Amino acid sequence: MKNFILNKKYCTAVTIVFVMLVSLLFNACENNDSADSSGPITINKVYLEDVNSSVPDRVVSFARLGQLIRVEGTGFIGLKKVYINGFDTYFNVVYVSNTSMLINISDDTPTIDAEPTVRNTIRFVNDSNEFTLPFEIRSGAPVITSISNTMPNAGEMITVYGTGLTEVKKVVFPGNIEVSTGITSDEDGEFFTVTVPTGIPAEGGSLLVESANGGAYSPAYFNFKKGVILNFDGSGTHGFWSTATTPSMIADTDLESALLGTGNVSQGKYVPHRPARIASFAAGANRCSEVWTAGTGTDNWRGQLTPYIPASTPLDKVALQFDIYVPNVWTNTGYLKVCLINNFNAGAWSGACYNYVPWLTEDGKVKAFQTTGWQTVTIPLTKLYSYATGDFTFEDVLKFREAATYQNFGLWFENSNVKWSNVSGTASELEFAASATSVSVYTDNWRIVSLETPTYSDFPN
Repeated sequence: MKNFILNKKYCTAVTIVFVMLVSLLFNACENNDSADSSGPITINKVYLEDVNSSVPDRVVSFARLGQLIRVEGTGFIGLKKVYINGFDTYFNVVYVSNTSMLINISDDTPTIDAEPTVRNTIRFVNDSNEFTLPFEIRSGAPVITSISNTMPNAGEMITVYGTGLTEVKKVVFPGNIEVSTGITSDEDGEFFTVTVPTGIPAEGGSLLVESANGGAYSPAYFNFKKGVILNFDGSGTHGFWSTATTPSMIADTDLESALLGTGNVSQGKYVPHRPARIASFAAGANRCSEVWTAGTGTDNWRGQLTPYIPASTPLDKVALQFDIYVPNVWTNTGYLKVCLINNFNAGAWSGACYNYVPWLTEDGKVKAFQTTGWQTVTIPLTKLYSYATGDFTFEDVLKFREAATYQNFGLWFENSNVKWSNVSGTASELEFAASATSVSVYTDNWRIVSLETPTYSDFPN
């Protein structure tokens, strides 16, 4: 029987809208004969109709493409045309009375590219009169998909990517630090740039963006310094053993600190994944270089991270981030292996690891990878092969590491052949043969971050 029990709020919303529609029909029949079909038009209020909202019939000053609005006023009988941002918008006369009407805002309605004289207006026209209502029309809600660098220096510029990011007016950084100047927006809303202010707390958090299309939050990973597991400058502990017996091992003497990058520059020491003492990596070579945290007895992910990322967090909401700098073209060969612990065979494409191949696109095309400055790589922990399918939480990762004999977290550089079937998880004969390479790849600021994103509401109250 429980399948037939309806949510009370849903029933209330449906009832309200049903009664409203019946009222519109009744009023239409009642007023068709008596109302002046070419009389003056007045507008009192505009309501957003949303049965999924706690307020299904809400007075609003704006609406988005695709939304249903109810306009309240007088003189709607005999209405011939409705123009929204200059776009001739269809309306059903069945849902029109002399004092109220329903209009669905077409997805084809222009927004920021509307003519300036008609942008953010609704024009009502009958045979003898018309009325133009100033009313904001927004595109779909903006979304932030990524940030070029999530741990930049203050004063550096970052690029925020997404959709609907048109005419960004303000960015609120963690610590409630507002920036409203020096913001440059892409005309198509796919990105904007902003300069990072000073004073952002080490706990970090989300960016809040306010644009012509409304607001949006980023995931809560900006400047999350509390999540740094290794930055080669005192946060986390670099672990290594003899380079004489293990030439691939990157020791503290292999680290570099010269200022590198344009725009977003290096921050103290960083790791070269082809240290200066190695001229090149041979084709087909695995475990060409390796760099690790100190591991067992030193690493304490549970104590460090769970005050900010609860162990119960779904694993698709937890990610590894690191900053990368590749000054010359990296293409066709080589990749970085992310190792959750130090217990993998070279060349493995399974287990609690992940192979990062930045020169391959999602559809299996080679695209050269290169950066002018340092940029952030984000790898959700569900990319690790052991956790790619199934329901896992951060607790599963913590327990796995705590049970390991060698709890070092690390990155290898490998230079073996790459099978597209291993990358995509689908059957394929496509393979990219390795070649000798002297590519320079640098990383820094390894960190575990939250991908939780606050919910933005157009009507927070």
